[in-house]
Formats: sequence, structure tokens, C-alpha cells
Amino acid sequence: MKIRLQLLTLMFSAFAFAQIPTGYYSTATGTGYTLKTQLYNKIKAHTDKGYAGLWTTYATSDRDNQYENDNSIIDIYSENPTGVDPYKFTLNTNQCGTYSVEGNCYNREHIVPQSSFNAVAPMVSDAHHIPPTDGKVNGLRSDYPHGNVATASTTTRNGGKLGTSAVSGYTGTVFEPINEFKGDIARMYFYFATRYENSVATYSFEMFNGTSNQVFTTAFLNMLKTWHANDPVSAREIARNNAIYARQGNRNPYIDHPEYVNMIWGGGVPASDTQAPTVPANLVASSITTTSLSLSWAASTDNVRVTGYDVYTNGVFKTSVTSTSASITALTSGTAYSFYVKAKDAAGNLSANSTTINTTTTAPTSSVTELYFSEYLEGSSNNKALEIANATGASKSLTGYVIKKQSNGAGAWSTGITLSGTISNNGKYVIVNSLISSACYATTTANLSTTSTDMTFNGNDAIGLFKNGVLIDVIGTFNGGTANFAIDQTLRRKTTATVPKATFNITTDWDVLAMDTCTGFGNKMGNASEIKETTLSRNDFNIYPNPSKGNFNINFSDSNEIYSVEIYSLIGQKVFEKENTNSTVSVSNLQKGIYLIKVAKGNESITKKMIIN
Repeated sequence: MKIRLQLLTLMFSAFAFAQIPTGYYSTATGTGYTLKTQLYNKIKAHTDKGYAGLWTTYATSDRDNQYENDNSIIDIYSENPTGVDPYKFTLNTNQCGTYSVEGNCYNREHIVPQSSFNAVAPMVSDAHHIPPTDGKVNGLRSDYPHGNVATASTTTRNGGKLGTSAVSGYTGTVFEPINEFKGDIARMYFYFATRYENSVATYSFEMFNGTSNQVFTTAFLNMLKTWHANDPVSAREIARNNAIYARQGNRNPYIDHPEYVNMIWGGGVPASDTQAPTVPANLVASSITTTSLSLSWAASTDNVRVTGYDVYTNGVFKTSVTSTSASITALTSGTAYSFYVKAKDAAGNLSANSTTINTTTTAPTSSVTELYFSEYLEGSSNNKALEIANATGASKSLTGYVIKKQSNGAGAWSTGITLSGTISNNGKYVIVNSLISSACYATTTANLSTTSTDMTFNGNDAIGLFKNGVLIDVIGTFNGGTANFAIDQTLRRKTTATVPKATFNITTDWDVLAMDTCTGFGNKMGNASEIKETTLSRNDFNIYPNPSKGNFNINFSDSNEIYSVEIYSLIGQKVFEKENTNSTVSVSNLQKGIYLIKVAKGNESITKKMIIN
């Protein structure tokens, strides 16, 4: 009873967070092209800030607070969403300018080319369809349509392609962005088709069909709808939409309400559609490993259209997909799991559960026989931490193990730090300079060294793990020159690396982070005055939109932190969970009601209320 009362107290003390102005879409009540015209009437009277004003808009609309979180300019033609960007742009210093190669500077990319509307206002300066992009790639894209490429003639450094068209019925040249930004671009096109409904029929562009209603040729429309569906609205787009609204006074409706795309160009969802899709059949599991497996099933049918499937693990929502298969990761080895699937349609109707299948992940087997370095952290003023991992399949004593350093990668090894204790299988042993605050390693098994010259190493020093006097693992080049990584970096052993290894190859064996980060240890590292305490506040995350129709995002303010998310119904039933994440969490198709969203970091947690109406 005490727990239930605490939940109710948290629920009624939580507050809603919404960024769409109240009533903004109150007149958007129709379907089909009627709805499109209603949206046109809402967004048409925006304030034109001028072409030069785009630079000012970019100061708030297109800063990287989602990927590297370094406040550089987000460029959809160079951003690498899963790794290190090939180059970065600074707001004021890297504006074009002249360019000869990628990375020289960034300028203003008209998703709908200026030539189609004779470069007149307000189209020429409307930020909703003009993102900042690399100058060279902008020039490469030129006035070509965006589209799927059959054969690439040029590939940009982040994977964008210029080449022959794979769009049905169009044989010209097209430019294809990476998957991460296809939905963003599609929603810019849909915005343009709506905002300029009164004049778009007169614009000359290969993607347009000369009408003010459908606007696009059928082939390009189908492609844009696919891009929109496969790349849902991101936290970056939401932030961009809000920033442009603050400048121009109008919004992109397809970011706020992604369902409008199908309601307009898909013919709309009948108001009377209460029929749920058929139940997914023949659910099977395959490709089972220690931590992952694949699920597949037969497609469901619906009186209008099946839009996707929700996958549940042990009765808790796991993921949503648009195909009839799903890859399930982050499982525990040698553990039994149950799975079922629900189909959903455009109106939000859910099918009954599929048949539940039970399977067990593969028990761990390991060819690793020795301990190895798994992580290296270097902060300011040579404050350091090292992590040693055990994947041998059994607990292992640290007797006989010593960590030594070789200054500047040459000469004699130091006396070293003798280790003691035992590491359990899959456990970690962390040794740190005593100058480092416990905030950096409080969430792991930690062992504090005395202040030691052996812990004041930097990127020029090799670090060796010795067993009974024999070098078994190393970080950095040794006995032959300086180490080939920079100071003030974090290195993490790749899961594909052979361990341990008495040679060092940073390219094949290590992931390099551009800043000091203790993710996995806890928080950022630095001088004692720079240590970020492990406190969680209500400002660390927001929920958007809230209230919602059942689909919403949970966005985090610090991409260097690791969070866990749990969602409970009012009666205390867990309906969703996601562990160990620092990126936007998307939740879909919750039923009407009041929910408690619990976000945890380390041993701390905060709960907010979500209303589904």
C-alpha cells in the first residue's frame, strides 16, 4: 500500500511538458487535401527573416545537441550518426565562403531548388526547407531531385550518393542522403507542398506534377512517404521545429503530427475505422546467440492498412518495426525469454497478441583465457582510470598481475602497480588515480590506487598488463616510439577485437571517443573541480508531446550519460522498459490513460506523468 501511495503522489506532483502551442492545430479537422488546405491556412502567415537571416536562425535551429553534443553545426550531408564526423563546422567561422573539397565551409541548401521558384521570397529564405549543409556537397547535389540511387557516380564522406535514378519512371540524376536524414528531408518537402499550396502548381521541378493538391509525381510521392515512414521524427527535428517557430512564427506540421502525411497523401484514415488488424501468425525465433536473436512472422491484414508491428519481450514492449521481422539485442546469455507480436494500423488499432513463443539465449562459451584491458580514460592534468575485464568464463584471481608504464613508448617499464583480489566472470576491475572523484566509478567495482607516478600516464606512454613478469596486453606503441593516440581521450576495446593482445592497433581493436567520458564508469572526468556529480534532475529529460495520442519521445539533455526508462500504468503494471541508453527513446501505441514514466541514472530516479488521450 505504501508503494502505491508513493506512486500516486509522484503522479500528481509531476508536470506535463509540451512544445506545440495549445490549440495550434485546432482547425486541422479534415482528411485528404482538405486537411492540407487547413494546415496551409494555419502556417502561411510566417515572418520572413530574409536570406541573410538564415545564419541567425541556424544559431539555434541546427546545433549538434543530439549526436556528438558539441554544439557544432549539424550538416545532414556530413553528419555520421554512429561514429566520428568526417569534419565539423563552427557557427560563424565556417560559413561559405569558397570551397573546393568537402569540409571547407557550410552554406544554405534549398531542399526545393531556388531555380524552381525563381529565387523569390519568402520561399528563398524559409528555414523550414533550408538546412545548413557542406558547400561542396550542396554544389554536388545542385538542382537534382532527392531520390533513391541505382548506380552512384559520386559518394560523399558520410555516405550520401549522387547517381542514376532508381525512382520508378524517372531516368535522370538524383541525390540520395543517408537513411538517418531521409525522413527529415521528406518532411521538408511535405512542408513546402503545404506552405506554398497557393503557388506550387506553377513551380518547375522534376519531383512536382504541376498540381496544388498532390504536388508530387506519384513515384516521388511514394518514395517520400517511404522515407517518412522508415525514418521517424527525431529529437533533432523537434528542436529544429521549435527554434524556427520562435523565429518565423510557423511550424512544420509533419514533425508535430507525422500521421498527417498519410491522412493527406494516403487518402486519410476513415473516422469510422475501428477494425483491428488480423493477428500476426507463425512467429518464430532464429539466429539465436548469447545476447541476440531474430524474430519473424507472417504479415497481418487490415481493412485500411497495416502500418507496423509492436514486439513484446516477457510481456513488456520491446520495439516497433514496419517489416515482418525484428532483431532483438541486449539480451542476457543462457536466459529464457518469451515473445509475442501485435499488428497496428493507421488509426492506432492493435491486433490481439500473436502466439507466445519461448526461447533461451545461448549459454556463454569463451576462448578467452586471460584478463585484458577493456577501457582507458584520460582526463585533464593526467588524472587517469583503467578498466580490466574478465571474459574467461570463470572467476579469476589477480595474483601475479601488474600494470606498468613505459614513458614515451620507449625505454624501461616502470615498477608498476601490483593488483590483488578476484574478478568474477564478466566482471570489471577499475584502477584509478586517487585524485579522481568517486563520482567517476561509483557504479562499478572499483579499486583506488595511491597517488602514483605509474598512474600519471598520457597518450605518449604505453601501458602494459603483465602476468608473472610477461606482457600479455598493451595500450599504446612501445619499444619503438610514441603511442599513436592523443592525450585526453577515451579508448574502448571493440567487441570484435582479439583479447588479450601484446601488440596495439588502434584502428582494428579500439573505439576512440573525442572527449573524456566515464560512460560505463559514471560521469565525465577531469580535475577535482571539473568532476560532474551523479545527480539526476527533472531537467535531464523531457517528454514530448505530453499529453499525446499514444506516440511520444523521451529526450535526454546529456548524451554522455546512461539512462534507463520504465513506464507504468496507474495500477502499477510495467508496460515499457529500455535500459542503458543515451539517445531519444520513442514510445508508440500506448492505450488511453495515465502513465508514470520513471527515468533512472545510477541509483537515482525521477518519475513524471504522461497522459494519453
